[in-house]
Amino acid sequence: MSGKPSVVDIGEKTPVPRRASASGLLKVPSAVIDIAHSGEVSKGNVKNSAGIAAIMAVKNTPSTLPHCHPIPIEGCDVKWENTPSGLKCLVTVKTTAKTGVEMEALNGVTAALLCAWDMLKPHLKNQKGLYPGVSITEVIVVTKDKGSA
Repeated sequence: MSGKPSVVDIGEKTPVPRRASASGLLKVPSAVIDIAHSGEVSKGNVKNSAGIAAIMAVKNTPSTLPHCHPIPIEGCDVKWENTPSGLKCLVTVKTTAKTGVEMEALNGVTAALLCAWDMLKPHLKNQKGLYPGVSITEVIVVTKDKGSA
C-alpha cells in the first residue's frame, strides 16, 4: 500500500559502532564574523550557546524527524572554524546502534547555525528587519562510518 507512514524495521540488525559528521556555513558579513568569534554578544557567547543547541538537537532528532529511530548518543563534538564568508560548524556524533547517526549530525549542525543566527540578529538585520546576504548553506554529511567509530 503506497503512502502509508511506517518506520523501517531494524529489529534484526546488530548494534555496531557508528559515527557521522556534518558541516554547514552561516554566511554573514566579515564584521559579524569578528563579533561572533570575539565571544560575547547581548544574548551571551555565540559559539558556546550554539554548541549546546547542537547537542540538544542531536539528542532530540527523533522528536523532529518522525522516521528516525531513538538511539543512544554516546558522543557529540561541536567545532567552529573561521572562514572568510562566515561561521562554519562541524558536528560529529557517535553511537553504538542498529542505525546510523547522519541525521542527528545534520540536525545538530543546522540547530547550531540557527542559534548563531538568532544570537547575531541585531548585527545582521537591515532597517527593514531583513537579513541581506545572510544564509545557511553548504549543509552536508562530511563523514559516515559504520563499525569503526
